[in-house]
Amino acid sequence: MTSNDQTVGGPAADHPMHSLLESESGLNMPQRGEIRDGRIARITPSEILVDVGAKSEGVISGRELESIDEPTRKSFAVDQTISVYVVDPEDRNGNIVLSYTKAREERDWQTAERLMETQEVYSGLIAGFNKGGLIVKVGNVRGFIPASQVSAARRRRAEGVEAPEQKWGKMVGETTQVKVIEVDRNRNRLILSERAASKETREMQKEKLLAEIKPGDVRKGHVISLAEFGAFVDIGGADGLVHLSEISWKRVAHPNEVLKVGQEVEVEVLNVDRERKRIGLSLKRREVDPWTMLQRKYQIGQLVQGTITKLTKFGAFARIEGEDDIEGLIHVSELSESHIDHPKQAVAEGQQVTLRVLKIDPDKRRIGLSLKRVSSAEYADKDYWEQVAASVNLDEVALSTDDTEK
Repeated sequence: MTSNDQTVGGPAADHPMHSLLESESGLNMPQRGEIRDGRIARITPSEILVDVGAKSEGVISGRELESIDEPTRKSFAVDQTISVYVVDPEDRNGNIVLSYTKAREERDWQTAERLMETQEVYSGLIAGFNKGGLIVKVGNVRGFIPASQVSAARRRRAEGVEAPEQKWGKMVGETTQVKVIEVDRNRNRLILSERAASKETREMQKEKLLAEIKPGDVRKGHVISLAEFGAFVDIGGADGLVHLSEISWKRVAHPNEVLKVGQEVEVEVLNVDRERKRIGLSLKRREVDPWTMLQRKYQIGQLVQGTITKLTKFGAFARIEGEDDIEGLIHVSELSESHIDHPKQAVAEGQQVTLRVLKIDPDKRRIGLSLKRVSSAEYADKDYWEQVAASVNLDEVALSTDDTEK
């Protein structure tokens, strides 16, 4: 019915009388420090009796019972097999004193020691933090990752942040891979290293990710570095590049205009090069493309308000009012009725102007504008009827307002 998972030997185990009692009774007497599997015989509000194969049942009671969390206590049932630690094979009242929490803790320490010996990578959740680093539980034993042993990727996310809540708090609940680098039961000390495990685990994760990821997939990740040509994003096992042109539909001169290291982002996979182990990502594909709405919103010949944003030799760029992400080009030939050598002879950056829409090409993401044709005779008839329509609409609004007031 019961079995010995592990026995920690003591003086009692070698005592001749102890062996004689065992042989005569046919019972496997419990020993202090031993972990046994036992069957729950009875449950009361004040104690749990467990059959561990001895002459009498062992007892979990008092403070030990209180130390078991409520969900676990409620999950116990008669005839259920549980692991227990023998605190005392016979107290002054003749009871076998057992501990459920110490059995779990003991096995967790044994797991930690095995991980230390084998240098196997352990995967767990970040359960908490303090000023000096992160806390990861190995079973129920609290392990500590000092800041110096946190992976380079996490340290980059925490750069420039002093408050522990902001530095480490946002990482709670994330999965991490660590190696055990120190075990000291007497001091209740379990030290872990994410750095020691990161290179090995990231290679494994990268291979796995490259094998399963495909264009069109959407992933969440963290910005780990910025360069002039784009941003590198960790998507959980591998880094992908968001090229400068894929950061935003807006004109971006440098990634730091819209991104910062450590920022969480959602990206779309554009391409995967498994041979070169490279992943192309996009941020802007997760946003609505403003160019898809332009043909519905604007018509050729329509008048719009704009702000001059940039001057070049071949023309001026203008941001259309109400369209923060859209800039159109006013070719130098469309700036003035008279000949000019440079756009600065007709307009200046920051100047607000009325413009005429000449063409819209969503595929090439181009919109052509004109300043000189604002008052052009060729659009006089169109402008007239637009003014009439606008006037009619204003009259309808006025009539509706009057009816409401009456």
